[in-house]
Amino acid sequence: MMARKQFLLRIDADLWRELEKWAADDLRSVNAQVEWLLREAVRSRRGGDPLRDKSHQDDAAAHGEGASMVASEANS
Repeated sequence: MMARKQFLLRIDADLWRELEKWAADDLRSVNAQVEWLLREAVRSRRGGDPLRDKSHQDDAAAHGEGASMVASEANS
């Protein structure tokens, strides 16, 4: 499993509520949703798919991202 870095994030209450709704729709925790969003932003910025490797998929499944991540990857 990849090492995970913890950090504190202060966020606007309205934005938090939107993230909660979005995460629930995608069957993810808010933490997993934020991490997914950040990964997508980095992937987009780099113009490729460097962060979607086997080790990340295994790690994602262990942290509750499984069903929606697999579905989103199938649509990519």
